[in-house]
Amino acid sequence: MTSSTLADRYGRVATDLRVSLTDRCNLRCTYCMPAEGLPWLPTAEVLSDDEVGRLIEIAVTRLGVTEIRFTGGEPLLRPGLADIVARAAALTPRPSMSLTTNGIGLDRHAARLRAAGLDRVNVSLDTLSPERFVQLTHRKRHADVLAGLAAAAEAGLGPVKINSVLVRGINDDEAAPLLRFALDHGYQLRFIEQMPLDAGHTWARDRMVTADEILAALEASFTLLPDPDDRGGAPAETWLVADDPGTPAGPDPHAAPDAPTRAGRKVGVIASVTRPFCRDCDRTRLTADGQVRNCLFAREESDLRALLRGGGSDDEIAERWQAAMRGKLPGHGIDDPAFLQPARPMSAIGG
Repeated sequence: MTSSTLADRYGRVATDLRVSLTDRCNLRCTYCMPAEGLPWLPTAEVLSDDEVGRLIEIAVTRLGVTEIRFTGGEPLLRPGLADIVARAAALTPRPSMSLTTNGIGLDRHAARLRAAGLDRVNVSLDTLSPERFVQLTHRKRHADVLAGLAAAAEAGLGPVKINSVLVRGINDDEAAPLLRFALDHGYQLRFIEQMPLDAGHTWARDRMVTADEILAALEASFTLLPDPDDRGGAPAETWLVADDPGTPAGPDPHAAPDAPTRAGRKVGVIASVTRPFCRDCDRTRLTADGQVRNCLFAREESDLRALLRGGGSDDEIAERWQAAMRGKLPGHGIDDPAFLQPARPMSAIGG
């Protein structure tokens, strides 16, 4: 029997597993892939539902994983998604489970996923403008995303979180409007700095909207207060949002007894580039074709698929996974002049 954690040489322990279920996507976001799309993984190389389920079971019951995030590509394109969720929900101990999605089709699947055991969702929405949405994604699906958000809230997949990337010259004036939209609908907003994970490797720091710029734009319209909750290994730095400038973010004495408190109204920024949080990282990643990545920006992977399909035991698979995590570097090194982007783009790695 192996030891029971995914520890690296720097004292970090991975308890958060990001599982990519497909590299396919039905949007073409400019910061992720070209308008014509990318070559998809051959079906034979993608893990089957049973293989995904077995690896999740090993991670949870043998390696101390307590949280699972299903990603893609677009995970809603995976036909067996609900069955995979249900299998993971039946494990002891039961992991918490979330889904990162572009929201297209979520209105049809939210209730079923909730019934299967999914706890919450993160939905990507970069703009409130249907026209800008087309400019950013090359698809006319803005209304579908809004419908998906509403369906997720109705199904109880909360807190429903929105992930937004601001792109200079396109939607970088929408920080405050996006936050107002999220607050008005009871969603939690997370801004994400654009990262060097695009397929064309054209990312440049000077074209990225930074965390400082995002916060300055928000503070022009809102009062942000420090979040007293411990961040732990969470990637987002969060703030409490006061209803009005200068108003403390505390309970509203005029609100209904079951209404959300102002203290529950938060906004976050995931600043992987300008405010890296590598020393507190608690994530391990599994790609759709069965490769372990110990860092989002890693240039090396460890193959679990070959061991899985070659008759490897659960202990052997767990040991290889642990070996992969022991090789994790102390940081992603984006500021290092020698930094090179991963060969795979975000859609092929999993968010």
